[in-house]
Amino acid sequence: MAIETITKDCTALTDEELRALAGLAEAHGVTFADGFLAAERDAWVLCALASEDERIVGGMLFTLERIGGTPSVLIDLVVTTPKELEELTLASLLHEAYERALLAFPDEDVLVAAKLGTSAGYDLFAGLNDVVPRPGHRPTGEERAWSRRLAKRFGLDGALDDRTSGAVAGSRPIGFVVYRLADAAPSAYDEVFSCCKEGAADVLIVFGWAMAEGLADGSLPPLPSA
Repeated sequence: MAIETITKDCTALTDEELRALAGLAEAHGVTFADGFLAAERDAWVLCALASEDERIVGGMLFTLERIGGTPSVLIDLVVTTPKELEELTLASLLHEAYERALLAFPDEDVLVAAKLGTSAGYDLFAGLNDVVPRPGHRPTGEERAWSRRLAKRFGLDGALDDRTSGAVAGSRPIGFVVYRLADAAPSAYDEVFSCCKEGAADVLIVFGWAMAEGLADGSLPPLPSA
């Protein structure tokens, strides 16, 4: 069956849809605290939902906004069905966000940011430019400043290491990319997660740039290989 995607205001998300998203997360071994998704529904603007044969297989909460004048797609959380068309589902959800970014910010490069818990989440940044953090790259002063801006926007500025982009949520539940958590295959991005593996951070705040031409010609996000 083909994956169908829609985007609607978060306020239009039903309790049944929230339960479906919570169920997808639980299948990855992630249990959101009671009331967490309902609170995120109130805090964020847009939700993309992916369905296969009328069954929800993925969802993403996000917003389009300008940070200091810079057009941005900020992704609060993503959930996908474990091991079942995960890459295609993620690409379908991102396509929804990028279509809206093109409409909102025509002819502009757009910053895309999310919170990652594992290196598999870097699939979200496929096709983007100047992704930070990345292996072998020492962030510039401006990139570290972006990490701080994004941490503040995500409510994680109290415990950010801007040298690594690692952030500690503490006891407060946060949204992140719940995707391919069962995939333990080695990745080139594992090294940038060393701060998380050592317990010094809960998530990485990762960002990259969707170039205007890639948004305009529809080449973002790139489709996963067969």
